[in-house]
Amino acid sequence: MPGTNLTRDEAATRAALLSVDSYAIDLDLTGSETHFASTTVIRFSCSQPGGSTFADLVGAEIHRITLNGTELAAADVYADSRIRLENLAAQNELRVEATLPYSRTGEGLHRFVDPADQRVYTYTQFEVPDARRVYTTFEQPDLKSVFTFTVTAPQQWRVISNAATPQPTPAGEGTATWAFPTTERMSTYITALIAGEYHEVLDSYQGAHGTIPLGHYCRQSQTEHLDVETLLHITKQGFAFFEETFGVPYAFGKYDQLYVPEYNMGAMENAGAVTFRDEYLPRSRQTHSFYQNRANTILHEMAHMWFGDLVTMMWWDDLWLNESFAEWASHHAMASATEYTEVWTAFTNARKNWAYRQDQLPSTHPIAADNHDLEAVEVNFDGITYAKGASTLKQLVAWVGLEEFLAGLRAYFTEHAFSNTEFADLLRALEASSGRELGPWADEWLKTSGVNTLSPEFTLSDGGAYETFTVRQGAAAEFPTLRRHRIGIGLYDLREGALTLRERVEVDVRGASTVIEELAGKAQPDLLLLNDGDLTYAKIRLDERSLATAVAHIQDAPDSLTRALLWGAAWDMTRDAQLPVSAFVDLVLAGVGSETDLTAVARLTGSVRTAIELYAHPSLRDGLREVWEAGLRELLQQAAPGSDHQLSFARALAGGAETPESLDLIEALLEGSSPLEGLTVDTDLRWSLLTGLVRTGRAGEDRIAAELEADATISGQERAALARAVRPDAEAKATAWRDAIERDDVPNETQRQIAVGFATLGQAELLEPYLERYLTAAETMWEEKGVQRTSTALTYMFPLVLASEAAVARVSQWLETSSANPSAKRFVREGLDDMQRALTAQQAVHR
Repeated sequence: MPGTNLTRDEAATRAALLSVDSYAIDLDLTGSETHFASTTVIRFSCSQPGGSTFADLVGAEIHRITLNGTELAAADVYADSRIRLENLAAQNELRVEATLPYSRTGEGLHRFVDPADQRVYTYTQFEVPDARRVYTTFEQPDLKSVFTFTVTAPQQWRVISNAATPQPTPAGEGTATWAFPTTERMSTYITALIAGEYHEVLDSYQGAHGTIPLGHYCRQSQTEHLDVETLLHITKQGFAFFEETFGVPYAFGKYDQLYVPEYNMGAMENAGAVTFRDEYLPRSRQTHSFYQNRANTILHEMAHMWFGDLVTMMWWDDLWLNESFAEWASHHAMASATEYTEVWTAFTNARKNWAYRQDQLPSTHPIAADNHDLEAVEVNFDGITYAKGASTLKQLVAWVGLEEFLAGLRAYFTEHAFSNTEFADLLRALEASSGRELGPWADEWLKTSGVNTLSPEFTLSDGGAYETFTVRQGAAAEFPTLRRHRIGIGLYDLREGALTLRERVEVDVRGASTVIEELAGKAQPDLLLLNDGDLTYAKIRLDERSLATAVAHIQDAPDSLTRALLWGAAWDMTRDAQLPVSAFVDLVLAGVGSETDLTAVARLTGSVRTAIELYAHPSLRDGLREVWEAGLRELLQQAAPGSDHQLSFARALAGGAETPESLDLIEALLEGSSPLEGLTVDTDLRWSLLTGLVRTGRAGEDRIAAELEADATISGQERAALARAVRPDAEAKATAWRDAIERDDVPNETQRQIAVGFATLGQAELLEPYLERYLTAAETMWEEKGVQRTSTALTYMFPLVLASEAAVARVSQWLETSSANPSAKRFVREGLDDMQRALTAQQAVHR
């Protein structure tokens, strides 16, 4: 039985048969706190009269189904989330009246009651296949149509959808109806409804192509945190840049941005009604990297208005292109048109490292993945789809030229507006604009898996110059593709305490070895850096002299991108058991205090804890913790008062403190008995400090309850859930397991916080009983709990800290014998790979 799954072949068959003329969707949100009424009328044509197909609707209590005026018995035609439609006419009208449940998992129509003031907020999240949880659909991206929404809700609510918001009309005591105009032509997954007692701020953008009305929305309890002037600034910068760069005006009339609670993603590109997680409206002090990341998300979703919404993929095989393009475009816009000019450094420090990790897991896949069904799609929203794809597009831009690339995009948008395409359509446009044949490039980069490793190999003369120099390219045995890379090679010398770029050459690397004749006779530098400038997507290795220079002088590198490449190389070598954890700790302590990219600061401090707790041999961990925490405390004490570094180091210490000295300092900061000049211990930092104390047994339930009483918000409830899950006792773990795995009434974001806290580093003894329980849950959880709850639990609750030969053998056996859903097994397989990597690192002799 298909259940909620849909195969690519089924979708192609249905698309060949149908053309969807219109949807009329009537939703009544006034009935109850648990369910809403949904009536859908779909008008569509059939190319083969007499044929049959199906419509999609999940979890409904159906009251009436009518096809072309004939009532169908729901018991006969509705099963397995599908409505069977037979003996179709050339022109058809399907009417479905149903009642559907509100969601508490962030899928479909999510309903939230704010504990701060008991106000009600709802919003939809439809990607990939969840519009069918709200109205009857043909749920696939290539069956585009126009949509007319009519919504009845409490009269004091704001109601927002893809089209401009109309004036409501009275509908009864305390209720009103919003009859929206018909939308532009779009796919079901980017339709949207957001309704509730939202706070509203209206503005407009005056551009070269006319006026775009702008709206910003948030919960009433967050009004003081809606920094609307900053949000408007980046929004208007984005429209000015994209309309000029893409050469096509914005197509969807108005543009609303809505900050919503308990959101599963960063944001979603609903046409004209973009939803964001409301954590992007910070209630406490944040570092520069937070605002840079938020601006990137805003521009990422805006880029989708052209790539994804205006022109949409035929099927989810091109999900990578949808997300990779928005990823590339947002970074390009930020670097070109905003104050965040060094955003590509943050991309290297965070997003590319995400991709490198994902690409080395057994679940790696080509950028252009074979998404043969919806279950495959739902697990491929990963670092390959986003960051590896964006890295590859960045390389493609360099390959064809920026102006040629943009000319191809303009032609592509113009030709395919409001329709569906495949990657081949974009490739043809780029080949026409650039004059280059791109098929071989696409085959090499998009249809293969794995990441290459580039290493220097050379001989030196007696005088210390390169006699020969070769770039070696390696690949994992399972994914042996050796690609073409355009790279920079930087030669850096130490001069008066600073690393100075002496020379940089750009070369093409192909195959297993490439001789670099340009370096013959050049004096060996103190630091040789492959992929200088970060032109390609590949891991890099440092030779012995360069590594020693990096460890001693990374803080003296000339710019943040150079440091980002060095940080990344050192982290890769640590994960690959080629660099001792002690050396990585020394490197971070030497350079993180002066690192200007705050994304790197946050990532590096987290990586050190991972390295100590997972990659270091257990016999060395106490000593490494003492070195790291002593250095971190010193960095905290020396950081400029009120600086982003000071806040980052305070958070890092709270997140991983184990030694008595560090815990004493955390306690003093929380209680205010030993304050640091400039460090404001606000609400979120208080929770971080308290959670650090709870994790180590220095504080317990009484202090969690007291903190929650002072912060009676949904954020407070979620932070309390995390704090309770990290408590170092068996009862706390049992409760966390029940809440995250067994219960169905725990909201999605609260479940995520519990799952994150459950498998805490340093608590192996408490987690020992849960390996078998985890495997048992994985057998059936996908079918029983759904995509969101299952992916959250299986991702975060894998007991990685139990890494041992016995644990590896048990999980391997389970994977070989289990009949669990392949998507569930993917998460277990990834956990096993992390466990094997940790074990390999621990057993390396230099650990």
